[in-house]
Amino acid sequence: MLLRSRLVGALASPHGVDSYLERFNPMWAAHDVRARIVSIRRETDGEAPVATLTLQPTATWRGHRAGQHVLVGVELPGSAKRHTRAFSISSAASGPGEPITLTVRAHDEGQVSSYLVRHAAAGEIVHLSQAQGEFTLIESPATPTISRLVFITGGSGITPAMSMVRTLLRDGYHRDGVAHAGRKVTFLHFARSPEDQIFADELAAIAEADNGIDVHLRYGDQLFSEFELRRLVPDYQDTDTWLCGPPGLVELVKAAYDGSTRLQMEFFKPAVARAARPGEEIEGDVSFTRAGRTVAASGASLLEQAEELGLKPEFGCRMGICFSCTRTKTAGTVRNILTGEESALPDEEVRICVTAAAGDCHIDL
Repeated sequence: MLLRSRLVGALASPHGVDSYLERFNPMWAAHDVRARIVSIRRETDGEAPVATLTLQPTATWRGHRAGQHVLVGVELPGSAKRHTRAFSISSAASGPGEPITLTVRAHDEGQVSSYLVRHAAAGEIVHLSQAQGEFTLIESPATPTISRLVFITGGSGITPAMSMVRTLLRDGYHRDGVAHAGRKVTFLHFARSPEDQIFADELAAIAEADNGIDVHLRYGDQLFSEFELRRLVPDYQDTDTWLCGPPGLVELVKAAYDGSTRLQMEFFKPAVARAARPGEEIEGDVSFTRAGRTVAASGASLLEQAEELGLKPEFGCRMGICFSCTRTKTAGTVRNILTGEESALPDEEVRICVTAAAGDCHIDL
């Protein structure tokens, strides 16, 4: 594609092709992924309401596998920065450019989740990363199995499991077109109350249908029990299981599986974290050579450290996907915050929003 060529990229430097395309139409993109909010449907009310957002991504969206998550970036009112948060995709597996849904619980301390549920409106544009994560469904129409599957979820941890279940129901999971006897999927979910139950109507319909999915909903003080799990799935330690939920539930289930390799768990981490490894102190200075400013390396991203000095480098997504913050590291060692990979190459192009100093380094900024 011409817009993705190096020549066009060079001509658009330093802002990038997508910065210009966005000015004409926010749904035009060569590299970035953005999405228009098509609709917002309330799932639950109460102190921490839940809503499902239907998003239409740009053509740059490559699709997702059931169980994956995405980083969502929004410009909050009154804030000069773009804020990002990871959310599981709740819709069935998608192809390039296809719509997706995110099911989000609003938390008072969560600026992005609270905004999306309480204040966002249809027609608004949000920024996305490509789909991420390996907490994914193993089987597909191309690789069907007759293995039993178990999903154990709590609260909003139900969303990646629903993506998997919806994918199974949409694509079918029979081998050679023949349904195998017995329940194939056991879905055990814990919620605070029936009023807090996400996807309540859909789960009720799934439970009623003859589809090989056995749904068990537990509320309030009905805690996870290894005895109950063994009753539902006698050989659960040898059964492919997906677990996503609050820490208390996760610890109980982990203990029941006793190190079984058949248990997969989902944990989210911030998109931008400190680069220092646990127990490690960073020694060195970051020199922004063009501005003539130096600061002690703190483990924060180079973008954050530049902003702390009052510098205003160009940036876009703050997630490492748009490349608009790319600068040249002329010398020194840096660490990629997302991957942990270190590099000491001279005259290296780095994305300063997801790169931190791992010692002395000089940045052409």
